[in-house]
Amino acid sequence: MAQNVAIYDTTLRDGTQAENFNLSLEDKLRITLKFDELGIDFVEGGWPGSNPKDVEYFKEIRKYELKHTKVTAFGSTRLFANPAEQDGNLNALIAAKTPGITIFGKTWDIHVHDALRIELADNLLIIEESLKYLRPHVQYLTYDAEHFFDGFKANPEYAYATLDRAIAGGADCLALCETNGGTLPTELSAIIDAVKAHLKAKKSTIQFGIHAHNDSECAVANSLIAVSMGATQVQGTANGFGERCGNANLTSIMPALALKMGYGFTAAPNLHRLTEVSHFVSELANLSPNKYQPYVGQSAFAHKGGIHVSAVQRNPLTYEHMVPEKVGNVRRVLISDLSGKSNVLVKAKKMGLDLDSKDPVVSAIVKELKDLENQGFQYEGAEASFELLMRRAMGTPKKYFDLHGFRVMSQKTPDGVLQEEATIRLAVGGEEVHTAALGNGPVNALDKSLRKALTRFYPNLKEMELRDYKVRVLASEHGTEARVRVLIESRDQDSMWGTVGVSPDIIEASWQALVDSITYKLMKDEQNRK
Repeated sequence: MAQNVAIYDTTLRDGTQAENFNLSLEDKLRITLKFDELGIDFVEGGWPGSNPKDVEYFKEIRKYELKHTKVTAFGSTRLFANPAEQDGNLNALIAAKTPGITIFGKTWDIHVHDALRIELADNLLIIEESLKYLRPHVQYLTYDAEHFFDGFKANPEYAYATLDRAIAGGADCLALCETNGGTLPTELSAIIDAVKAHLKAKKSTIQFGIHAHNDSECAVANSLIAVSMGATQVQGTANGFGERCGNANLTSIMPALALKMGYGFTAAPNLHRLTEVSHFVSELANLSPNKYQPYVGQSAFAHKGGIHVSAVQRNPLTYEHMVPEKVGNVRRVLISDLSGKSNVLVKAKKMGLDLDSKDPVVSAIVKELKDLENQGFQYEGAEASFELLMRRAMGTPKKYFDLHGFRVMSQKTPDGVLQEEATIRLAVGGEEVHTAALGNGPVNALDKSLRKALTRFYPNLKEMELRDYKVRVLASEHGTEARVRVLIESRDQDSMWGTVGVSPDIIEASWQALVDSITYKLMKDEQNRK
């Protein structure tokens, strides 16, 4: 195994600068505990001098006994007008009482002149004095060389000088920051070589790290290259959350380092929990997980084309770069108009259906699937509907009720209030039921009326809820005559499932998806009782 590398997570600080990404104090505490369980080395909790929430976070996190994670406070070098001991930012960092402190300073001469509006020599002074003041108060002291790579390209000698002064101030690690995200891997490697040569000439043994942003889609690549060239600390965020295009994605960096490059770190043996942790962070931020994200995304190991599925069944290496379970993910076989018999057989086996490749039913299912998808049906997010389709082809599904008719009425009162009412006539075991219900919109009214009709026969429907409802307009050039596809996600206390409906009438499409959802629930419960 290669040398160890420290994983430094800044989701709670840099990640929260992402658009639409917000965390409460409780969220930040829960994420810290989750990162500690995973084995993240450093968690940057926030900037204690910038807002009350971060001040409170550092007070609260001290009440927890973390097994491995070292919480780190973040801030800047002192204001030029303040002596270090009178600088509010530096004293707030000390007051946070964290094992680690990270401060950033200006490396790029344009920032010194235009942002700080001080002389280049003055900036060198505040870098060294700030670190010297913090040094006795903290166990781990990191210096973030902000805009290092752009600064180096503009004025390499000054960039070197900022690092030298950070070393003189007592930093344990120099984090080279690719702050604007515009440096390509070919540029980065040459600059790191130059930095290593400079440090060697100065006879310095200080460690260096990498902090990359993703504006050129190179943050992960730049981080991996930096580690391969000797960086012993890699900074980033969960799922790559961060300002603009995001930070280096630790959810991709960690498995690459451990499983492909042979690096060791405390979280490496726990990567089977990586998908869980990734989704946990997204959930607390009230954001849907990115299904296309490498390693942990729902589609990361999903196979759609029939030839691909057939090959993967024989040997997963044919179309997968690694075993999904190593990062807590799973292989998925998708059903679509690209599907062949292999897809159907894999799905059937997973659903406990006994089908043989030579069975004519398989060909019939494939044909019906392609016909339905040509009409606009999509089963990739509606596997419950696909299972019902297969069972109908096999002649096995039970019919739990018969629809005699439904009607949905929308009315707008003179005072502008919308009222929707749905009435349904159906029969269960020969007994006819006629129900009506008001709803918040026509689909909600229909859903409530259907449940009202069925719950006295099937009480377990009370534990089922509609979790998500999506409408997609198909062939929008047809305007209001276009067909729509409705996808519904339902859940109970045990599982979640998706169903689909397609029609030029949004109510009818919704009805199809609702009926499949309820039918699947009733079928699932009946199977569990056997």
